[in-house]
Amino acid sequence: MSSKTEKDLELDELAELERGEAPVEGKQPSEDELEVPDDALGTARRLWEAASGQRWRLVVAAVCSVLYVAGSLGATAYSAGLIDLLWGNIQATFETGAPFVVTLENGGLQILTFFGIWTAAWAAYTVQVLVMASFAERLNLGLRKQIGEKLARLPLSYYDAHQPGDTISRATNDLDKVSEVLQRGLLQLLIAVCMVGGAIILMATYDLMLTAVFVVFGVVASVATKLVTARTLKVAAARQAALGELTGRVEEAYSGRAVIKAFGREDASLAEVGEASDRLMETSATADFVTNAIAPAIRFLMRLCQVTVGLLAGGMLVMGQISVGVFQAFFQYVMQASEPFTQLALTVNMLQGALAAAERVFLFLDEGEVVPDPERPAELPDPVTGRVAFEHVRFGYAADRPLMRDVSLVAEPGQKVAIVGATGAGKTTLINLLMRFYEVDGGRITLDGVDTRELTRAELRRQFGMVLQDAWLFEGTIAENIAYGKPGATREEIEAAARAAHVDFFVRTLPHGYDTMLSNDAENISQGQRQLLTIARAMLTDPAILILDEATSSVDTRTEQAIVRAMEAIMENRTSFVIAHRLSTIVDADLILVMEKGTIIEQGTHAELLAAGGAYAELYRSQFA
Repeated sequence: MSSKTEKDLELDELAELERGEAPVEGKQPSEDELEVPDDALGTARRLWEAASGQRWRLVVAAVCSVLYVAGSLGATAYSAGLIDLLWGNIQATFETGAPFVVTLENGGLQILTFFGIWTAAWAAYTVQVLVMASFAERLNLGLRKQIGEKLARLPLSYYDAHQPGDTISRATNDLDKVSEVLQRGLLQLLIAVCMVGGAIILMATYDLMLTAVFVVFGVVASVATKLVTARTLKVAAARQAALGELTGRVEEAYSGRAVIKAFGREDASLAEVGEASDRLMETSATADFVTNAIAPAIRFLMRLCQVTVGLLAGGMLVMGQISVGVFQAFFQYVMQASEPFTQLALTVNMLQGALAAAERVFLFLDEGEVVPDPERPAELPDPVTGRVAFEHVRFGYAADRPLMRDVSLVAEPGQKVAIVGATGAGKTTLINLLMRFYEVDGGRITLDGVDTRELTRAELRRQFGMVLQDAWLFEGTIAENIAYGKPGATREEIEAAARAAHVDFFVRTLPHGYDTMLSNDAENISQGQRQLLTIARAMLTDPAILILDEATSSVDTRTEQAIVRAMEAIMENRTSFVIAHRLSTIVDADLILVMEKGTIIEQGTHAELLAAGGAYAELYRSQFA
C-alpha cells in the first residue's frame, strides 16, 4: 500500500494519457513483451544511420564472413580431389608392395594447400569477430551518449509519467542486448545463410538427387522451427509476466511488512507469494521445455538427413557412381549446412529481440523535449532583488484539461509567501511553473520584470534554492552533499552553512564528521537530520529566492522547531515561497495564498484572512480548534 502525494494527484490525468492502462491479470501479452519489433525495417534503418562513421567496420566484417564461408566450402570442395589423389596413390603404392610416404610430389603440396585454405578461413573469421566487437561497442557508446544527452532535455512530465527502471533499462539492458546480438547474431545469420546456400549449390554440382533429399529435410526443419518459435515467444512472455507478478508480490511483502504484521496478514501474504511462485514455476517449466526442446529436435531431423544421405551415397559409392573423395565432400557439405538449420531459430529470436530492444531505445530518443533555451537570452539585473510575478497564468498537464485558468500574484523582494490548500490544489504545480519544470500555456511569469522564458533554464534556476519534502541526499560524504549546489565550496564555507542550518553540532558527533559517508537513502541519520542537511545545502548556494516545499511535514515537533529556526535563518532578506500543511509555520508570512483546484481563491496576511472568515479561516480553525 502507498499514499499519493499532492504531485501524484495533480499528475493522475497526465499519467493516464502518457502511460496508458496498467497491466492487469489475464491481459494478452503485448508485442513488446513478445520481443517482436513493430517496425523491424525502420529500426534496422535507424541503427544503420546511428552507425555513421562505423559502417566500414560492418562492411569489413561482412566481407570477412563471406571469405570465411568461401574458405570453408572451398576447403571441402578441394578435399574431394585431395582424397581421390591420396587414395589413388595409396592403391598404386600397395600394388607395388612399397610403403606409402607422403611427399610434395604425391600429395604433400595439396595437403599444404588444404591447410592454407583453412588457415585463411580462420584468419577471416578472427578479423570479423574483432571488427564486429569494436563496431557493436562503438555503436553502443554513441547511443548511450545520446541517451545521456536526452535525459537532460526531457521535460519533467516524462519523468512523472514513467517509472525510473523503465528509463534505466533503455541505457543498460536494451543496449547490452543490441551489442550482444550485433556481435554474434547478425554475422551468425549471414554465415548461416551463405553456408546453407553455398553448400546446396555445391552439392547440386555433385548429385541432384542427394541434394533434393537434403533440401526436403531442410524444409521440414524450417517449418518445425517456425512453429516452435511462435510458441516459444508466447511462453517466454507468460514467464516474464509471472516473474513480474512474483517480484511485485515480494516487494509488496517486504515494503509493507509493518502493515502486514499489524493487521495479522502474514499467512495471507505468504500464500499470495506462494501462489505467484507456483505460477512462475509452471510457466518456467513450460518455457524451458519448449525453448530447450527445439534445438535437439531440429538436430535429430538433420542427423536423420545425414543417415539417409549416407546410405544413398554409400550405395552410389559401391556401384561406382561417385568417388571416395566426392562421397566425403558431399557428407561434409551436409554437416556444414545442417548446423545452421539447428541454430536458425535461436539466431532469428536473438535478432528479433535485439531489434525490439533497439526500437525501445529509439522510441525513448524520440520523446518530446523541453522548449530550447533562447538563442539570445535576456539578462537579469545585478544583483537580483527577487521580485516574482504571475500574470494571468494558464496551465494544464493535458492540453484539453486545464488546471490553472487565470492565476496572478506578486511576491515582492524579501517577502515570505506561503501557499496553502488541500492535497491536489496545485501548490506544487505553482512551484514547478516558477522553476520552469513545466511551461505555461498562457500568460507569463517574471523575475525582476524579466519573462522567465527569455532566460536560460540554468540562469533562472541559479537564482533559486530548494528544500523539498523529500530530503534527497546523494551517495557521498556529508560535506559533498552540502556542497552539491556549489562544488567548489571550501570546507570553511561548508561548515558555516552547516552552522547556520543548526546541523554543525550533530555532524561533529559522527565518527568521521563531515567526511561521514552517506548512501542516497541516508539510513544512518534521521529524517530531521537529512532535512537540516538539505537546508544547509540551499544556504551554501546563497540564492536570491528560496522554495520550501513542506520541509517539516514528516518530522516530530521538536525537530520541526529546529528546522523552522534553520529556515528562518535562510529566509532572512530573501523572497521565499513556503508550501505548508501546518499553518503554525506560516502565520508570520507576508502573503498567504490559498489554492483550490489550481486557482488562488484567497490571498492576504494571516490576520486579514482570519478576519475574512473564508477558506483559510476554516482551515485554520480545523487545525487549532
